[in-house]
Amino acid sequence: MMFRRGFGWFIRIFVAVVICSDYSRPVSVTEALTVGRVHEAEEATAVDLGALLDAGDGAVVTLLAGDNTQLVAHRAILAARSAVFAGMLRRLTLEASSNQLALSDIEGPVLRQVLAHLYTLQPPQLPSMAPQLLVAADQYGLSVLKVQCEQQVAAQLSVETASATGVLAIRHSANMLKQAAVAFIKAHLLSVMATQGWDEAVVNDPQTFIELVHLIAETPTDTSTPSAGESRTGPSSQPHSGHSDDGRSPATAVPHTTPQATPQPDDAAVSHLRNLSGDMKGEMLIAAAKEGSVSKVRTLLAMGADVEAKDENKRTALHWAAAMGHGEVAARLLEVGAGVNARDRWQNTPLHLAAWKGHAAVVRLLAASSADHNARDQSGSTPLHDAARRGRTEAAAALLEAGADREDRNYGGDTPLDLAERNNQQSLIDILRSS
Repeated sequence: MMFRRGFGWFIRIFVAVVICSDYSRPVSVTEALTVGRVHEAEEATAVDLGALLDAGDGAVVTLLAGDNTQLVAHRAILAARSAVFAGMLRRLTLEASSNQLALSDIEGPVLRQVLAHLYTLQPPQLPSMAPQLLVAADQYGLSVLKVQCEQQVAAQLSVETASATGVLAIRHSANMLKQAAVAFIKAHLLSVMATQGWDEAVVNDPQTFIELVHLIAETPTDTSTPSAGESRTGPSSQPHSGHSDDGRSPATAVPHTTPQATPQPDDAAVSHLRNLSGDMKGEMLIAAAKEGSVSKVRTLLAMGADVEAKDENKRTALHWAAAMGHGEVAARLLEVGAGVNARDRWQNTPLHLAAWKGHAAVVRLLAASSADHNARDQSGSTPLHDAARRGRTEAAAALLEAGADREDRNYGGDTPLDLAERNNQQSLIDILRSS
């Protein structure tokens, strides 16, 4: 009972200090930018802390950071400040296995600063830790802390940190910081590109770096921001021909062909970005083709990326655009001379991959661009064999329209009809039997 009373007085004093300190200090620039959310949160501080008075047993939870640092916090504060923490605590209560919450993706020093913010709502007191705190704020849904960290990171921009900051901002959808980083890099492009930070950004996160390069190369009048983290995993190999499923049905794989306004690269920026190595530009082009971003593909081609660059499996950007069903990207690559009959390590052409995945519109595009519709892969299969094997009726029909030979036999002696019958693909059987 004495402990309960003492604890109650401690909470009252703490609440009074927090409330009084709010009246005695000036409003910072960061708070001014987030005035609505910060004031709303501060008004709830006394209520949140007051709830601890009647919390009873189980009021606290032990947080275990990734470096095994253990910190104790009040459940009421965690749940009130973060919907993410609230959900984690509900699951912990239901499981009732322990009173410990494991946070393996955050280190002890960062977690300490997060807790300091949750209890006081003050900006981070260690600006050097702001980048790590921004990541944590994004992950745990702490919007006020995220804005405060964006302000602090932006204030520390330099030629050495600009590249990493741009990648960080894109990865965690920190729009204000992203705009600041891109503007800084544009203003100091040569100096930024000469730093180790630029090279590290390319190596550590090439996919997000593509986003950054695209933003740098945009004209000042273009305010569109490409979305991050939308890259899709392409087909992995299977023993007979290097094809595989990517989990997408033919209905969702039809390429979008509506023309889009594409930002044109700024000549000065692109001329500097040409200093990237040929291999890196090729990797970036292939990644952009996988993602299906026409604007990124155009930017990279303007930077001098080799349209015939190949990945470790000898697949070109056109291979990947065909495999993923990105018709607009495939059309752009063909316009600049991409090899329509290029071969990967399994001797697949882009047409093989489009047929295998059932992308009928891309099949038609490639066929109209002089693709060899009877090309054989390492097993002797033609694109029509692949369409028949996978039950891709539309793709098979497009190949037949283009003149594919339905009587061709692969090295196992099978015709496309044999494969369709073996796999009970009735709709394909019908069109392959028709004259």
